[in-house]
Amino acid sequence: MVARLYSFGLCGMEAFVVTIEVDISKGLPGFEIVGLPDAAVRESRDRVRSAMKNCGYDFPVSRITMNLAPADIKKSGPLYDLPLLLSMLCATGQLEGEWEDSAFLGELSLTGEVRPVNGVLPMAIAAKEHGFRRIFVPRQNAAEGAAVEGIQVFGVSHVKELTAFLSGAGPLEPVSQKPDFNVEREPQPDFCDVKGQQGAKRALEIAAAGGHNALLIGPPGSGKSMLAKRLPSILPDMSFEESIETTKIHSIAGILPPQTPLIVHRPFRAPHHTISAPGLAGGGNSQIRPGEISLAHNGVLFLDELPEFSRTALEVLRQPMEDSKVTISRVNGSLSYPCSVMVVAAMNPCPCGYFGHPARPCTCTPQQVSRYLSRVSGPLLDRLDLHIDVLPVEFSSLTSTQKAEPSAAIKKRVDAARKRQQERFAGQGISCNARMKPGMLAEACPMTDQAETLLKNAFERMGLSARAYDRILKVARTIADLDGEDVIAAGHIAEAVQYRSLDRKYWLSDR
Repeated sequence: MVARLYSFGLCGMEAFVVTIEVDISKGLPGFEIVGLPDAAVRESRDRVRSAMKNCGYDFPVSRITMNLAPADIKKSGPLYDLPLLLSMLCATGQLEGEWEDSAFLGELSLTGEVRPVNGVLPMAIAAKEHGFRRIFVPRQNAAEGAAVEGIQVFGVSHVKELTAFLSGAGPLEPVSQKPDFNVEREPQPDFCDVKGQQGAKRALEIAAAGGHNALLIGPPGSGKSMLAKRLPSILPDMSFEESIETTKIHSIAGILPPQTPLIVHRPFRAPHHTISAPGLAGGGNSQIRPGEISLAHNGVLFLDELPEFSRTALEVLRQPMEDSKVTISRVNGSLSYPCSVMVVAAMNPCPCGYFGHPARPCTCTPQQVSRYLSRVSGPLLDRLDLHIDVLPVEFSSLTSTQKAEPSAAIKKRVDAARKRQQERFAGQGISCNARMKPGMLAEACPMTDQAETLLKNAFERMGLSARAYDRILKVARTIADLDGEDVIAAGHIAEAVQYRSLDRKYWLSDR
């Protein structure tokens, strides 16, 4: 007898329907799974056999063949345990019914408990798109699946609970929980805690308003990491579309917190400098998983101690920073993950940290300074829109009892600037100024004659690249948006150019 059920698989960000067919025939006892299963899927045989016996069902002593179609796409993970067991019960007549409108996902324990799996959200979205009416998932993943409207999501904790419902002998209610976008933000580090550093705060406000990449450079203890960790507190709230896409990535990676339907706050990822290139960009052997740059999608990727990262890891960021997606190629195919992120980096100007310090002398030789700074390549530096000089904090600022401006006040200005950008780019798929295409600059960035002359002089005097020109113009557009201006003035250009001068101070300085 042949039984058939439906499940799903993952290929990058997208899910595809997997048809599970079970044939039980005469012959020598055996249990084979075909259809390009990986090791975790092949091990399902032992989990399904033990779960059936421990739940009181009879395991057939026959030749069992299970097919996972389409047979030309590799199937990964233990999520097929539950549909494999159900199809076995149907094929042996221990469970009767037709469930063409239902899909099943779940890993099994040896006692029949249903354990959580990765990627439920993209699978629930695909189930709705393919016309399925119901999807049965592990109870721990039910809130995640319930974020998708138009399909019934059932949370299952044990095989017996599901079989009782399918046979009409027990109740099982669909999950009705929906994500709440009005939840208060968790307490975050606030800019009011930062003493002094008005220039750096202003630069990070511009970065947040336009989604620009930034480099913080300064001596140890000047507050670079402290400033960067407070950046999420002034970023705009996520839209529903951004939340869905970010949650899909975290779900696929298996790091979505339990009972979390959607990620509603922008992610902040800060990998250690020992991370490998695949860890940063994504990769893997049996299954290609998203890396840190994709896990920070729609949020911030913070690279502290930038020169300490390996050259290979840093250079792998160059293409994703331009295209807002990372493509991972392997022998058996390639996958793309989105990575629309703000890259914020922090570094010391030299190994001892005091090159260019106004009071403390640098103990490094010119060769050591040059070798240290050369770890950050010119092409990568060119992709960092704002170069922020973080100076040592003065004693008077540290001992001041006056509270600095809170993040909430800064966020209001950032939100107002982002609203102007959304109106400007409505219907074009552009979320902020930093994502503007080169062909849009002429229309979106009108300048006064004085501003154009100033930019021309800066371009020629500083020997800027075409990319640097584009990024200066985008930053100037953001500064004008913060001022509520439609036309970029000379003052906006002057401030934007100022944020491109640190590479001249450090990288091209006469040491």
